[in-house]
Amino acid sequence: MSLRGRDIISIKDVTREEMLAIFGEATSLEPYARSKIDVLKGKVMALLFFEPSTRTRLSFETAMKRLGGDVIGFEEPSITSMAKGESLMDTVKVVENYADVIVVRHPFEGAAKAIADAVQIPVINAGSGALSHPTQALTDLYTIWREKGRIDGLTVLFLGDLKYSRAVRSLIQGLLNFKVSFVFVSPELLRLREEVREELREQGTSFVEATSLSQELIREADVIYVTRIQRERFVDPMEYEKVKGSYKLTMEHLRYARNDLMVLHPLPRIDELDREIDKTPYAKYFKQVFYGLLVRMALLKMILT
Repeated sequence: MSLRGRDIISIKDVTREEMLAIFGEATSLEPYARSKIDVLKGKVMALLFFEPSTRTRLSFETAMKRLGGDVIGFEEPSITSMAKGESLMDTVKVVENYADVIVVRHPFEGAAKAIADAVQIPVINAGSGALSHPTQALTDLYTIWREKGRIDGLTVLFLGDLKYSRAVRSLIQGLLNFKVSFVFVSPELLRLREEVREELREQGTSFVEATSLSQELIREADVIYVTRIQRERFVDPMEYEKVKGSYKLTMEHLRYARNDLMVLHPLPRIDELDREIDKTPYAKYFKQVFYGLLVRMALLKMILT
C-alpha cells in the first residue's frame, strides 16, 4: 500500500488498513534502524519546529538519515527570517523550494493544516496545539500491536492530563479504528473534553471515567497510558498548581496488575511515573521511543516513494 504524496495532519487521515500497512513496513525496516538503506537517497526533509522537542525531532531526523535522505530545517524560529517579520506562510513557501517533505511542529492547532494547504509537497504534522499528534499516535498503536500481537479486544487505561494532551486525543482517535475498551482516570480539571466523549459515543464505544486509580481498574487494564500534567498548556498558572503532581503510577499500583500489562508514556516524564517501574517488564516507554523511529521511517518511505 502506498501513501505517496500524502499529507499526514491528523490520525484521522489514516485508515485502519493503512495503519496496519505502516506497521508492516515499520517491522520490515527494523534491520536498518541501526544501519542504513538508501531508499530515499537524493530526497530532502525539512524539519520546521516552532516548539521544543527532543524525541520527535531526533526521531524524524534519524529516520530520514537511516533511509539515505538529507535533512534541513530549524528548531528555533528566532534564528530564521520570521524574527525579521516574515510570515509563517512565506517561510514555508520558501522552504518548499528546498525540500521534498515538510515535517512541522507548532504550538497552534491548525498550523500544520494551513501549511499543507499552502505548499505542493507533503506535510507531516509532528504535533500541533493541544489536539493533534498523529505520528505519536501511530507510534503508540504500533507499540501495542508489536508487544501484544493485536489491538482488538484490549482495555486501555489513560492516566493524567486527558484534557490538554494531544498524544492522548490522537491515540484515542486512532484506537477508534479497533475494538477496544477505554478507561479514563484524571483530576476533574483535566478530564476528557466533551467533544472527545462525543466521538466515543458516536462510535458506540464503551468507556469509564474515574478520578482515582483503583485496584479494580488496574486489574482490568491491558495497557496503562500515562501522561504528564503539562504546565505549558495551562492559561492560568493557578489551575496548574491545583493539579501538578496529583497523579503518579507507582510500584504499589502494579501489585494488582496483570502479568502482561504494558505501561506506556509519550515522554517527557516529570513525577507521574515511578522510576522503579523502569526496571520491570511492564515498562515499554523506552521501547516505544525505538518503535517511533521505525514508524517514522515507514511513513517517510511510503510517502516519498
